Amino acid sequence: MSYQPLLLNFDEAAELKTALGTPTLLGRALARDIDKTDRYIAEIGIEVPGHGEAGGYEHNRHKQNYIHMDMAGRLFLITGDVRYRDYIVDMLTAYATVYPTLESNVSRDTNPPGRLFHQTLNENMWMLYASCAYSCVYHTLDDAQKAHIENDLFKQMIEMFVVTYAHDFDIVHNHGLWAVAAVGICGYAINDQASVDKALYGLKLDSVSGGFLAQLNQLFSPDGYYMEGPYYHRFALRPIYLFAEAIERRQPDLGIYEFNDSVIKTTSYAVFKTAFPDGTLPALNDSSKTISINDEGVIMATSVCYHRYEQTETLLGMANHQQDVWVHSSGKTLSDAVANAESIAPFNWGSLFVTDGPQGEKGGVGILRHRDAQDDDTMALIWFGQHGSDHQYHSALDHGHYDGLHLSVFNRGQEVLHDYGFGRWVNVEPKFGGRYIPENKSYCKQTVAHNTVVVDQKTQNNFNTALAESKFGSKHFFNAKRAQLQGMSGRIQGYYDGVDMQRSILIAEIDECEKPLVIDIYKIESEQPHQYDLPVHYTGQIIRTDFDYQTSPTLKALGSDNGYQHLWHLGAGNVSDSSLVSWLHGNSYYSLITSASEDSQVIFARTGANDPDFNLRSEPALIFRQSGTNHVFASVLETHGYFNESIEASVGARGVVTSVKVLGSDTVATVIEINTTSGARYQFAISNLDEAHHDEEHTVEFFGQRFQWTGAFGRVD
Repeated sequence: MSYQPLLLNFDEAAELKTALGTPTLLGRALARDIDKTDRYIAEIGIEVPGHGEAGGYEHNRHKQNYIHMDMAGRLFLITGDVRYRDYIVDMLTAYATVYPTLESNVSRDTNPPGRLFHQTLNENMWMLYASCAYSCVYHTLDDAQKAHIENDLFKQMIEMFVVTYAHDFDIVHNHGLWAVAAVGICGYAINDQASVDKALYGLKLDSVSGGFLAQLNQLFSPDGYYMEGPYYHRFALRPIYLFAEAIERRQPDLGIYEFNDSVIKTTSYAVFKTAFPDGTLPALNDSSKTISINDEGVIMATSVCYHRYEQTETLLGMANHQQDVWVHSSGKTLSDAVANAESIAPFNWGSLFVTDGPQGEKGGVGILRHRDAQDDDTMALIWFGQHGSDHQYHSALDHGHYDGLHLSVFNRGQEVLHDYGFGRWVNVEPKFGGRYIPENKSYCKQTVAHNTVVVDQKTQNNFNTALAESKFGSKHFFNAKRAQLQGMSGRIQGYYDGVDMQRSILIAEIDECEKPLVIDIYKIESEQPHQYDLPVHYTGQIIRTDFDYQTSPTLKALGSDNGYQHLWHLGAGNVSDSSLVSWLHGNSYYSLITSASEDSQVIFARTGANDPDFNLRSEPALIFRQSGTNHVFASVLETHGYFNESIEASVGARGVVTSVKVLGSDTVATVIEINTTSGARYQFAISNLDEAHHDEEHTVEFFGQRFQWTGAFGRVD
């Protein structure tokens, strides 16, 4: 068979050419790529810089070179314009001329350096995309050109990855994915099947100790979840799809898209399904707050899943939200479907529980979603999986955060209760070289930076990675069969010595409330007394409270370590009944009503203390503090009202929920009561029994009042 480009054969390129100049998603993607590539070639041309810092000029120039070579390769096949071909040949020839003379770059962390970049991960990415571009022009080169590019560039890079850094090549990790995909794709591009086999099956060729097939077998839970979280998961989708497409074309007998029960589809859907309604991905572990389903890897996955697996309305909704497709035959399939659809509803994956761990045995992520008559989505997420690090790879790559039972809430188009995400200014070289800032460890990873209970102002698992890796949570219940009342619950044990925790989240429709209530019942058990802090991180301006508080005349930090040193103590108030705090965020008002016992305290805080380089974002937080042995924090988040400053409109600035209290809690159940301005009382019960008893009828009595219901949770008023 004659040589064909790796990802887009000649016939497919001819089909994509028909989209040029059209207003379709593919047509617009092609126009964008043509504009970017033409401008880059005209403005930069052929430039091969030397070494530089992460995020510095040299780093970015090498990166932009491989990005534009890749685009130019596809554009050459689609348009036939030889300018793109000449650009790739000239660029690869320039790199091949200097690459053998380059010493290793300087590593700034524990990642081994490449000859172009400060870490081999970037070098893997460079070779992968450059190899794709090379395959697009291979048929136009003479033997001397091929020998120069292959012998002085690609083969030397392969040797560095599979020989010099063999210990990293076979590691099962997202960096390992890029390594095997790069070597495999390069092997296909230069007709080196021996290198392809190493990439597929590992250096031992056993498909267990390393290689792409081992990655697909071992990286993900049965539900497709990746332990490091959505941010690193979406990054792993790119090498998966680029290599899978090359494999499907060169070795279709492997059936890569059906491999391991179609794990490529399963793991893609795991990323899709965690997204907030606005498309952003939740910040679990080290994560950017801005990464969304518009990420390149997710766009690839959406296109290929629609093309190769199933053509669903939900995937159409994703593509319509992304307003983009992969410039590829799969992208044309999806683009045509969007163009031909009469109407496309916003994507909605519904409520779901996603397991974590190789066998799904290490907790997971619970997500409840509720769509109302106005197509407004409310989403609540709790996380209680395994610690999000891959310690076997590099100790410096501990991306895990210490936040078991973390809660995030989203509605009215915005994240309401949020996670800080990572502490990093990606590729902003003046900010610590674009690497993780010191505050990533001293604040962002600490438990107080998340919406979960902190015991005695200490971080879960003593901020010890090895200890944290030995712990994981468990699902207590998950039931989303009824839109009027959905519930999920998780447990963690031993994250603090002698302290067990259970967190249950309900989304409940209440007739007198304009949006569903998010009810949070956080149960803590301990034989010894402790201080319990429940931090809540939000965005917006405080509007009112129903308790008195005192502001601090001088600013001081809340503590000296475990993240508290980075929180300013702005004020506090003592409460003995439930407390209400309302704030305005965007066009919506939010009220958080939290139960209290004797000597409870509400603390107003803000990030920024002990931050001499102004690395942290300035963000507000509330901390609900209680001391004791056993305790239950019961909270209700109410969304209400509307604000529009441009027309001076403010409606419903006060919500209807006035208080929440815990009626009782024991080994059988916890019962809470919500009171409203109308005088109505709404009571909800949570089963504290093990899962085997959840379907039974439950009866408890607190202070002479009897409560009865069936199931893991229920409304009992």
